[in-house]
Amino acid sequence: MSIEASPEVLEGLQHWRSLPPRQQPAWPDPDEVTRVTAELAGYPPLVFAGEADKLRHNLAQAAAGEAFVLQGGDCAETFAESTADRIRNKIRTILQMAAVLTYGASLPVVKMGRIAGQYAKPRSADMETRDGVTLPVYRGDAVNAHDFTPESRTPDPWRLQQAYHRSATTLNLVRAFTYGGFADLREVHQWNRGFMANPAYARYEVLANEIDRAMRFMRAAGADFDALRTVDLFSSHEALLLDYESAMTRIDSRSGLPYNTSAHFLWIGERTRQLDGPHVDLLSRVRNPLGVKLGPSSTADDALALADRLNPDNEPGRLTFITRMGAGRVREVLPGLVERFTAEGRTVTWVCDPMHGNTITSPSGYKTREFATVIDEVHGFFEVHHALGTVPGGLHVELTGDDVTEVLGGSEKVDDAGLARRYETLVDPRLNHQQSLEMAFDVAEMLRDH
Repeated sequence: MSIEASPEVLEGLQHWRSLPPRQQPAWPDPDEVTRVTAELAGYPPLVFAGEADKLRHNLAQAAAGEAFVLQGGDCAETFAESTADRIRNKIRTILQMAAVLTYGASLPVVKMGRIAGQYAKPRSADMETRDGVTLPVYRGDAVNAHDFTPESRTPDPWRLQQAYHRSATTLNLVRAFTYGGFADLREVHQWNRGFMANPAYARYEVLANEIDRAMRFMRAAGADFDALRTVDLFSSHEALLLDYESAMTRIDSRSGLPYNTSAHFLWIGERTRQLDGPHVDLLSRVRNPLGVKLGPSSTADDALALADRLNPDNEPGRLTFITRMGAGRVREVLPGLVERFTAEGRTVTWVCDPMHGNTITSPSGYKTREFATVIDEVHGFFEVHHALGTVPGGLHVELTGDDVTEVLGGSEKVDDAGLARRYETLVDPRLNHQQSLEMAFDVAEMLRDH
């Protein structure tokens, strides 16, 4: 028997519309938006309530130090790059990082992709000017196109439908790869095929050989390997475009409670986490596990107030704080937040985003990051938790499975001149495949020490 939501719940899900919009596109025709979202509201869900519940349980384990979260993927997905090869490479990178973390730290890894929905990005300005021409800023493929023309940059609500269909096909591939044998832990060597030799891959091969030996022992001892054939890879994205997220919010027939069915995990960005804002209001009303980005200006009072709104029952696994302080501030700002939450008896999963607080412009004009600085923020995150006796719950990273050159440094020593070789991102710079593996080995050592 299905359970219907109460009228109060249904009315509450629309309350965000009465609040001042933030980081929303200037759609030219509101009636067109209404038509698009009405169609979206009738489409099948992309994820299911039971899957979101399972992730919430896994995140509760990470908060207790019984698991570790690995969340990775593109800064902003594009329609053009939602191909089988690109998706497979991202999944492979996450699986390899998870294998390194699991084996190195003897912890289960909760795997989440910034995938199948990360088609929009907040921006610091609404308009962009080039050579005296001013046009709307690129807000991601769910809103407009990157080409600097009036036609491309005009927000188009029908792109929300394209984002839905691209997300659906991406999730189909994710499920095929993670349940069809590709993610079998006995394939650890196959995941490294096709990449050029370098120190990160050589180190990975050594670990893969150790995993092989361990599994040969387990096989000889009569272990059952069925559990190793598949993995759960949960989807996540920033819940930025409220018209889309509202249309994808459905009532779970088991409980009569609302869930956002566009992804298993949604997060609220640093620019949209206002307590009286529409993003906090809408997400406070759904049952998915939620994240909030906290930058260096965050205070303990801010964090506690957000917890009161988003997790009033102090439910383990419900709320994740994704800290993005910058390497120069994390050791200064994070302790006060963690200490206050611990003193108040609040349950939260602490995750480190070492990317967004460390963005620079290279001498040649590229938006980039220094790999060493990114790693330093992760070290600072672990140092704070180690000093306080609390749990560093996970890592949130912008990465790709391809051999791009967008972040400086790493074992291949990408320099300023090297950025031009394969700088492909349309928004923020990502770790490439080998830099991602290097980070995983570094974090595995910190977890083991912690």
